Amino acid sequence: MPTGQTLIYFIYVLAAASVILAAESFYLSFAGRRARAGAINRRLRRLGEESPAEQSLQGLLRERGLTASGDFIFGAVRLNRLYTQSGITGNPLAFAAVFLLAGLVLALVLPLLLGFSVVVAVITFMLVGFALPLLVLRRARDKRIQKFAAQLPDALDMIVRSLRAGHPTTVAIGLVAREMPDPLGTEFGIVSDEITFGLSLEQAVRKLSERVGFEGLHLLSVSLSIQSKTGGNLTEILSNLSSVLRERRKLRMKIKALSAEGRISAWIISLFPVFMFGILMVIAPSYYGDVWDSPLLMPVFLIFGVWALMGDFIMYRMVNFDF
Repeated sequence: MPTGQTLIYFIYVLAAASVILAAESFYLSFAGRRARAGAINRRLRRLGEESPAEQSLQGLLRERGLTASGDFIFGAVRLNRLYTQSGITGNPLAFAAVFLLAGLVLALVLPLLLGFSVVVAVITFMLVGFALPLLVLRRARDKRIQKFAAQLPDALDMIVRSLRAGHPTTVAIGLVAREMPDPLGTEFGIVSDEITFGLSLEQAVRKLSERVGFEGLHLLSVSLSIQSKTGGNLTEILSNLSSVLRERRKLRMKIKALSAEGRISAWIISLFPVFMFGILMVIAPSYYGDVWDSPLLMPVFLIFGVWALMGDFIMYRMVNFDF
């Protein structure tokens, strides 16, 4: 066979091998991205990035406003706890800076471009820069706790089944961390990692309760503490706790359904005056005449505004139950 023809065949073989290797590399990369994207919780996605488990744990804690050991970073513990329990990830200082900057921009725009007074600008800055982020954090925390409350009984049942199958408690918690979606999956994954790196089960669950803020986790922490000191059947304790949490949730949902009419009535009564005022200002701007120039306008508005807020608070307390 001539040497030139052999060289051509050799080039063909190299080209075919290159195409096969390139296709395999592309497939493995695509499959790895799909596996990370298909991970059911944030912790598994971080572990899928092939970072060490300890580094992944520290990253999960830091993005929640905690130190590498799981303690609060700031001296303002209540604010730090609220940020952590909200589940919002990222730097808490950056989160606060966004609202402060937005409030400052609005406070500068209102008097300079729209002609509002300095008092209105200051009030706007206080509301946007300080009150709004607190409302956002509280709403995010409440929604996250509701999701956690819906997931926790199923997670406890999974732990009970794993314990009855003969697995140790740490393996059962690791199973929950792999099989449950967020927010519970990542939180129990943090518990599993903390136990792996030296914390006791009782300490890890206590920190979990602080990170989430759900009263059911406080019951779990107390149950584990009592069981570790006095002994007892852990599977029975967790099974009973799961039943209690499930029944509490059913009762809470039933109360919410029964009080739905009261909540809707409260919203309608509260928003109807504002809605009608807006309609009158649009279709008949001169309806109120010269009343805007009266010195009694602001005191009357203030008195009736406070009175309306008191009524809203009373209606809110009538349709919300703590138990």
